Amino acid sequence: MTFRDRYGPWALVTGASAGIGTEFARQLSEMGLNLVLVARRRQRMEDLARELENRHKIQLRIVTADLSQPDFLPLILSATESIDVGLLINNAGFGVASRFLEHDLEKELALLDVNCRAPVILSHVFGRQMAQRKRGGIIFVSSVSAYIATPFEASYAASKVYELFLAESLGYELKKDGVDVLALCPGSTDTEFHEIAGSSAVAAMSVQPVVELGLKKLGKKPVAIPGWHNRLLVYALKLTPRRMQTLLAGRVMGNLVTR
Repeated sequence: MTFRDRYGPWALVTGASAGIGTEFARQLSEMGLNLVLVARRRQRMEDLARELENRHKIQLRIVTADLSQPDFLPLILSATESIDVGLLINNAGFGVASRFLEHDLEKELALLDVNCRAPVILSHVFGRQMAQRKRGGIIFVSSVSAYIATPFEASYAASKVYELFLAESLGYELKKDGVDVLALCPGSTDTEFHEIAGSSAVAAMSVQPVVELGLKKLGKKPVAIPGWHNRLLVYALKLTPRRMQTLLAGRVMGNLVTR
C-alpha cells in the first residue's frame, strides 16, 4: 500500500504559509496527495498552490483562517465537505519569549488557542471521519520543549507538552480504528518561529529532514525527534533532575531572549 493509499487522497495542513507547514505541503504533493492549505496569509498559500499544481498536477484548496479565533472550523468544514481528508497535519503554532508577566495576556491566550485548542478540534472532527473509514493519520508538530519546563517560554513549552501527550494518548486509542498518530518533536528549526517569538535560534535544522522524518515514522512510532543532537538532549534530560533542568533552561533562555 502506498503512502497515498494509506493516508490520501487529501491532506489538510495547518500553518501552511511558512516553514514546516510549507515543507509538509511540498513533500506530500510529491507523494501525490491533494492538499487543503490552512493559514492566515492567503497570498503565500496562493503562490505555493500555483507552484505545486504546476509541478505535481495535484488539486489544492486554500482556507484563509485564524486558528486563534473561535469561528475557524466552519471555514474548514466548508472547504472539505465534499472530500476525504485522510491525513491531518496539526502544524500551526507560535511562541512568545520573554518574562511571563511581561507578555500581553491576549497573546498568551491566542497561543493556547492555536497550539492546543485548534488541534483538539481538528483532530476530533477529522479523526472521527478517519475512524469511520478505518484508515488515516494525524501528525502533531510538538517540540523538544515538551520534555523540559522552559522559563521565558513557559506557555509555549506547556502547550507542546499538551500536544505530545495528546498525540501519544490518541495513538493508543485510535490504533484499533486504523488511524496512525505521531508526535513530531523538532528542536530549533530554520523557520520564522524565532523571529516571531523573540528569541535566537541555536543549531537550527533545515525543515526538509524534519518533515521527512515525520512522514517516514508515521504509523511506525508514536514519537519522532529529528536530529541526533535533539535526541541526545531528550535522553540527557531523562537522566537529569527536573529542578536542574529548569535551572539550566532558564539560564540558556535568558541569554537567547531578544526582546
